[in-house]
Amino acid sequence: MNVFRCLKFNIIRMGVTQVSDAKSWEIDVINSDIPVFVDFWAEWCGPCRMVSPVVEELASDYEGKVKFVKVNVDEANELASKYNVFSIPTLILLNKGEIVSQQVGAASKESYKNMIDRALQS
Repeated sequence: MNVFRCLKFNIIRMGVTQVSDAKSWEIDVINSDIPVFVDFWAEWCGPCRMVSPVVEELASDYEGKVKFVKVNVDEANELASKYNVFSIPTLILLNKGEIVSQQVGAASKESYKNMIDRALQS
């Protein structure tokens, strides 16, 4: 990956935390005091690339209310296996370490907002 692509990738992902191991998963997701929206993805996945900008927008929309995390299944396949992620993108909303909602496949921003809003209301 060239330097420009790395810099571009990091700029695009502001507001979303990348998790790639069990320790950071425990800290950033399981122990979070707010709900966590997790995007299981891979760089080679076309639908994942379509979902990524939507996740970035949602991270901005729900700043301080929901944490947003991306898990690259190629780098963290043990996490993907633990959560039975067999297709990507898979988006999971966790609250206090428990799955409260899950969406497999690309969906609209409105669909993800509904998923998040339902969890915040309960």
